[in-house]
Amino acid sequence: MTIGEVSEKFQMTADTLRYYERIGLIPPVPRKNNGIRDFDEQACKWVSFVKCMRAAGVQIEPLIEYVSLLQKGTGIERRKQILIEQRARLQQQVETLRTTIERLDYKINHYEEIFK
Repeated sequence: MTIGEVSEKFQMTADTLRYYERIGLIPPVPRKNNGIRDFDEQACKWVSFVKCMRAAGVQIEPLIEYVSLLQKGTGIERRKQILIEQRARLQQQVETLRTTIERLDYKINHYEEIFK
């Protein structure tokens, strides 16, 4: 797939895809003889993974480290630790959101009682 097709498929700009590749957030994408990126299934899986992680708020730096270690085939324990740390951050965010939702629900219910 071309970068334009991948950009459309994952609703990301081509510039973002190039940036992610340049900083090592996604492994180098295979290229055709003329130098144009040719996203294969594996490259698309990486784009999907990174998009999911970024949408969840996972930081770029740990993801870069994770991808680097994975490409080298090393650091299994560190890779696991990165994922555990990021999951803990996300769980804290979920808890914060739950608290906020509970407060909003309380206020909404209060206003519904007033207007009965």
